[in-house]
Amino acid sequence: MFKIVLRYLVVVVTLFLCLPPRIKAQTTVQINDKVSQRIFEYQQIIYFEDTTGKLGLDGIHAAYMAGKFRQNHEPTPVTRHNKSAYWYRIKIGKSNPTSNNWILEFFDQTIDSITVYSPVGETYKSTSLGSSHPFAARFYRHKNFSVNINSNHGPDDVYYIRIKANHSVNVIVVMRTVSRFIGYALDEYFFFGVFYGMILVFGLYNLMMFIAMRQVQYLYYIIYNLSIGLYEMCADGIAYQYIWPNNPGFNNYAYGIALFSASIFAILFAQKLLNLKVNAPRLNKVIKGVIIFRCLYFLACLANMAWFNYKIIEFLPLSISFYAGCYVLIKGYKPARFFVIGYTFLLTGFIIKTCIALNIWWLPVTEFDYYSLSLCFIMEMLFISFAIGDKVRILKKEKDDAQLSIIAQMKQNEELKETLNRSLESQVRERTRELVEKSNMIAEQNEELRSVNELLQQQAEEISRMNVLLEKDNIILHNDIEKVTHDRVMLTEVDFEEFSRIYPDRETCFKFLSDLKWEHGYACRKCSNTHYGSGHLPYSRRCSKCGYEESVIAYTILQNTRIPINKAFYMIFLMYSTKGKISSHKLSEILSIRQSTCWAYSSRIKKVMEQRKKEIKNAGDKGWSKLVIDNSTNA
Repeated sequence: MFKIVLRYLVVVVTLFLCLPPRIKAQTTVQINDKVSQRIFEYQQIIYFEDTTGKLGLDGIHAAYMAGKFRQNHEPTPVTRHNKSAYWYRIKIGKSNPTSNNWILEFFDQTIDSITVYSPVGETYKSTSLGSSHPFAARFYRHKNFSVNINSNHGPDDVYYIRIKANHSVNVIVVMRTVSRFIGYALDEYFFFGVFYGMILVFGLYNLMMFIAMRQVQYLYYIIYNLSIGLYEMCADGIAYQYIWPNNPGFNNYAYGIALFSASIFAILFAQKLLNLKVNAPRLNKVIKGVIIFRCLYFLACLANMAWFNYKIIEFLPLSISFYAGCYVLIKGYKPARFFVIGYTFLLTGFIIKTCIALNIWWLPVTEFDYYSLSLCFIMEMLFISFAIGDKVRILKKEKDDAQLSIIAQMKQNEELKETLNRSLESQVRERTRELVEKSNMIAEQNEELRSVNELLQQQAEEISRMNVLLEKDNIILHNDIEKVTHDRVMLTEVDFEEFSRIYPDRETCFKFLSDLKWEHGYACRKCSNTHYGSGHLPYSRRCSKCGYEESVIAYTILQNTRIPINKAFYMIFLMYSTKGKISSHKLSEILSIRQSTCWAYSSRIKKVMEQRKKEIKNAGDKGWSKLVIDNSTNA
């Protein structure tokens, strides 16, 4: 008996294991005219991830029958893998007759492709939606994707929804009546008009402030507001509906460009409004680094469009701006208080949107949650306008206080000036009296000094006259001494040292030769031209016509002489003064020159003396110089 029971249990377990896996029964959403709107959530949606992206409706039926669909455990389903296609299955039931028309609406306007398979009898009809399709292809000309529901078909209708997106999206599916849809759409577009109208109003307000005050922070805020408006229009589908309805491809990165512009100009505006360059220099440098990083990331996004999906990167500039506002507010910068309040709203909205995007929001997503960031943008712009006005008010108050301080200081300065003027007038009168007394005394002293100066003038003139006479006597005496010395030297036999006082060096000898040689004027030996210029050698002369250059020792007894010229002068002088009787040995001893050289040169001098015996006979002290020039070759 025990064995039979055991076998029965084994068979039951085996059959149970062989059956396809089953998921928990899916909840059917009932159509009820009393409830005009239902949002699908939790057990109302089951899903299947097609990693190949190629399965059709038949393949999905097979997947469902194989138990591959999974229960949705999140408030809002999320697509996580860009390369996969996600299939969602919903059941819509009709327990009571309905007189309303119903539609399915998808909130996320950034979904690339939505295909809704609606039951029609035993078959399915497909409807294609999504941001990759032209806007004109939509049945309802509304920013959200909408498709009709056949509410009169059967008690329980099964709908399949295929979603493909190049980024992670929230699949928010809403079932509502057409009348509710129209009323909601009208209200929604009305609030959109208010929202974008407020952006324009804030932009025009700051434009007028910029024109009036010429401060670049207002220009930054205008561009920031317009960028926020463009981003919201991209996120809401308004931009696709009204600005580029025939360019669906631009949807993939238009929001990224708008978000980058909003982020950059928000930081620049915060930098100027909070005056971080003065209030927080180090934080100002950090913000410059964040701006550079965000620009580089934007360039990388242009190269890889998928990176635009990481909107979480905007938390960095948002948080650093919020921290900067808190920091300068703690330091006592009052205009930062409204800035901090406004950014608190903005940070709150950003956190809500991030939680929804990451699917960590613990509540079902409603219209309020979905548009929470837009509401926070309005609050942020409102408080930022208060911050701008507060800054202007504080600046005006500081200006008024400064003007009052300047006026008080001017009054104080005026009183001080009057006091000083009175004191100075009294001092000037006293000083004038003293000066008059001193001037009278000085006038008397000047008179005495004038008489003394006249006496000193007469004495100075006498001394000057005596100095002139003494100067003349000194000149005459000096000339007499030089003449006596020269005459004594020339008329007596003196040693070389004493002779060298008159002709100490080569320069003096050349000058003497030049004056002696061209005493009666210069004439070129080649062309007889009388005009000349300085030559290359000292005291040489160069003909200005033919260029012939004649040195100072050419055509003299000194030409081709190798002994120093002053010693040659002295040898001529000794030969002349001794009438040629001095020996070559004596000359060698006196001049420290070899005897053979002295003999050769003295013989040459004797020859000239013999030739010019008549000229030097009574020449006196000038006789030795007549031996120098070779008259026979002179022009």
